[in-house]
Amino acid sequence: MTPITLTLIKIAFLAVLWLFVIAAVGVIRADLFGSRAAERAANRPPRQPRQTAQERARQQRQPAAQSAQPPQQQQSQQPQPPSQEPSVLLVTDGPLTGTRIDLATSGTISIGRAPDSTLVVSDDYASSRHARIFRQDAGWILEDLNSTNGTYLGRSKVTRPTQLPVGVPVRIGKTVIELRK
Repeated sequence: MTPITLTLIKIAFLAVLWLFVIAAVGVIRADLFGSRAAERAANRPPRQPRQTAQERARQQRQPAAQSAQPPQQQQSQQPQPPSQEPSVLLVTDGPLTGTRIDLATSGTISIGRAPDSTLVVSDDYASSRHARIFRQDAGWILEDLNSTNGTYLGRSKVTRPTQLPVGVPVRIGKTVIELRK
């Protein structure tokens, strides 16, 4: 091999090595500080929950029952303004999709594999006492309980008690939950 060819091979190898280092630093930075995707996910409007067959049937029966009421009762029923407070914790993805937990009757919601958890998640990536959601002042707080694989709010890992906004997905293993109004 000529010295020029050998020098070009060395330069190409050095360039590939630097590209690998830059890519590795980018991945580490995204893991430590989050990414723009996490901000976009937090600002995205919430997805509509999937309706079960029972909910669809109930909605179809309600208009028929309302039309059968006398006119005086129909006029007295005025729509209530929507509450700003979340009313339900909804599982939107995973094996428990569609599960609802009423927030009005729940104080602290514990999530994990332990049988005494409020939301029992049978997932290899969830700890027995993985996370908890509790009411504090004017909102709901999400706290990771030193789980092995972490709790994610949007795409950001939860490392300390964090305010839980309505409609932002919380991922615990393969299960995704959201606060809904």
